[in-house]
Amino acid sequence: MRLAVDTGGTFTDLLVEDDAQVLHMFKASTTPSDPMCGVMDALALASTQFGMSLQTLLGRCSMFIYGTTHALNAVVTGNTARTAFLTSVGHPDVLTLREGGRADAFDFTVASPPPYVPRALTWEIPGRMLADGQEHAPFEEAVVLQLLDQMRQKKVEAVAVCLLWSIVNPAHERRLGALLAEHLPGVPFTLSHELNPALREYRRASSTCIDASLKPMMTAYLETLSRRLTDNGFTGRTLVVTSQGSVMDSADVARAPIYLINSGPSMAPVSGRHFALADEGTDTVIVADTGGTTYDVSLVRKGEIPWTRDSWIGLPYRGHLSGFASVDVVSVGAGGGSIAWVDAGGMLHVGPQSAGSQPGPACYGRGGALPTVTDASVVLGHLDPDFFLGGTMQLDREAARRAIQDHVAQPLSLGVEQAASAILQLATEAMVQAILDTSVAQGVDPVGAVLIGGGGAAGLNSVLIARRLGSRRLLIPQVGAALSAAGALLSDLSARFQSMVYARSGDFAYDKVNAALADLEGRCRDFIARQGESVSAPTLTFWAEARYVEQAWEVQVVLPSPRIDGPQALAALLDAFHAAHETLFAVRDEGSEVEVVGWGATLACPVTGASRQVLPNGAPSAEGRSGTGPPAEGTASAAVTGKTRKAWFDALGHVDADVHRFETLSPAHVVHGPALIESSFTTVVLHPGASAQRRPSGSLAITPGSA
Repeated sequence: MRLAVDTGGTFTDLLVEDDAQVLHMFKASTTPSDPMCGVMDALALASTQFGMSLQTLLGRCSMFIYGTTHALNAVVTGNTARTAFLTSVGHPDVLTLREGGRADAFDFTVASPPPYVPRALTWEIPGRMLADGQEHAPFEEAVVLQLLDQMRQKKVEAVAVCLLWSIVNPAHERRLGALLAEHLPGVPFTLSHELNPALREYRRASSTCIDASLKPMMTAYLETLSRRLTDNGFTGRTLVVTSQGSVMDSADVARAPIYLINSGPSMAPVSGRHFALADEGTDTVIVADTGGTTYDVSLVRKGEIPWTRDSWIGLPYRGHLSGFASVDVVSVGAGGGSIAWVDAGGMLHVGPQSAGSQPGPACYGRGGALPTVTDASVVLGHLDPDFFLGGTMQLDREAARRAIQDHVAQPLSLGVEQAASAILQLATEAMVQAILDTSVAQGVDPVGAVLIGGGGAAGLNSVLIARRLGSRRLLIPQVGAALSAAGALLSDLSARFQSMVYARSGDFAYDKVNAALADLEGRCRDFIARQGESVSAPTLTFWAEARYVEQAWEVQVVLPSPRIDGPQALAALLDAFHAAHETLFAVRDEGSEVEVVGWGATLACPVTGASRQVLPNGAPSAEGRSGTGPPAEGTASAAVTGKTRKAWFDALGHVDADVHRFETLSPAHVVHGPALIESSFTTVVLHPGASAQRRPSGSLAITPGSA
């Protein structure tokens, strides 16, 4: 058995893959002050469902895969370690000057954000390397020891080291690391050449500081997680989801916690790619994961999941740039818990504020009084108050009506249903714009892509989103309510290594480049050897970061061969670069020289037991329960096919909509809107003009149609 957990802002999702590779899904409320409470609550629900103790369940599991936003939340809230920044003499303002740039180039009223590490905790280290690796000024150890004593006096809890051109010659950084280990024992540190050996000083410095600042907290957090699992009988392997769409051992992640910055959202495109290929036979996909707080959009382009180095923590240019490659996910503050409000000018807004899980939407009955997207869906009759989370959680319809009446309908002089519909439409528009901004910018036409709807709230307005985009097909997987957790079960154990060796096509440095590639391959082989028998059939991919001469930015391109051993191999690399550049920018310039500024290798290892048939096409079940206990007897009958519920649709007003049970639909049965398709974890609203049919895999394939 294997377990996959994704901790969101509102709910904690758990998928249990049993020995027959059947999936069982569970949800529990997330406790913001202690995210592990949600994990243990979900595990307790699973043990009850399986009719065994928690110790017995965990004892039978070989693997626990964990996705969390804990690291991201710590950076956003400033709940990180007191971190020192060590840089070369004369460059203490790297984090302040950044790379320039503004969201609006002419708006000088917006102040630049403060540096991630303040100047009061920045120290200049004597010594200097040049771009060719030669030592320009010596490393002065006696001075450094004095600086370390100052850090001790200022009670530094972590240290980030980023010296100029250490990516070419790391001798000074290595010596500094040795002195830190000796004279500041117990204080974790990060060396930039080990973590992120890439060009651009600010990005390298920023990633190093973020990583170091997270080490004390995330090390303790992951150790606590492992201990709580072990204390409850777990003896298997603990893996953690990374922002690069893969998994790593928890001990490795604790040594480089920056991998966790976008841990949860990175798995949605992994699932989306799988379902789109299995159910629709396509490799061009828009993946939209609707959570309680955010709406996360990602792409799959020609079977590949795009990456980005422009990964901002907070608003672009107003937050901090992670400087670390990660799956390209765009998040907007529009989820099921997003709060609707009317400003002083009478304008309706939805989000970015969220009710979260505590107190949650007004309909949760936990003290929340502000209207949310979920409240709007309850008022419209799209959500059944008696069957939320399989009947384990009762929703308060009247509280939802009061919240919308007081805060939206009355200020706008609208009826309650019209106000609820306006909330849903406005949330839909924010989601559509997020998709357009992402897809069009990367050359993907939404009309020709399959839209994947994930997250428990995805079904509430995905048909409306698909119509606005012009998408011909919308797919909602049966395990879509836990889309990221499903991706974790499909992901690979991965490692990524980089090296900087400059090479120019007109005078290519074959020997230096091939030596770097050989070193990268050796590091990959060492990684595989350390895994023992836990991995099988590893895939090794070499890549280069190249650009036309004097271009500002590089394009990552996969090497056609593992070595550049002659003009023919070089020509193949250049052809691949021209093609990649044309795909991204619609232009190629074969007459220009190409320069490569970095080389890398990515290793992907399917984990033993992680069969590609985790979600087989033979109609597995996605069972399970959620909430605080098993549903009352007879609850499921509230959503069986043949029943109706009064629901509001803009084109028709109130109608008696057919209600169908998600998992009991036959693949031969076509459902036409207006209708509601429910499971214990999600409700799909099928608007008039839309139709849906269940695929053999369990996914719901929807033709959005038109209003």
